[in-house]
Amino acid sequence: MKSDLYSFPTDSADFTKFCGGNLQGDHEACVELAAIPGAETAFALRDSKPEGAGNELRFTEAELDTFVLGYAAKRGLKL
Repeated sequence: MKSDLYSFPTDSADFTKFCGGNLQGDHEACVELAAIPGAETAFALRDSKPEGAGNELRFTEAELDTFVLGYAAKRGLKL
């Protein structure tokens, strides 16, 4: 796997939208997550709002798992 996750294009990535529920419409609080095509177990996370277009964060599977588990623990959420 390439070490620079930002070198992989995400044009053909299949993003799934996860919404947090405020405002509705163009300013709904949503993020989108997709596996990065061509990258082994890596993901792109982006804001779904127009002003967030083109801005992505990219993570390995291990990094994303660590974030999710840490966030859930800090919030007292059960997985």
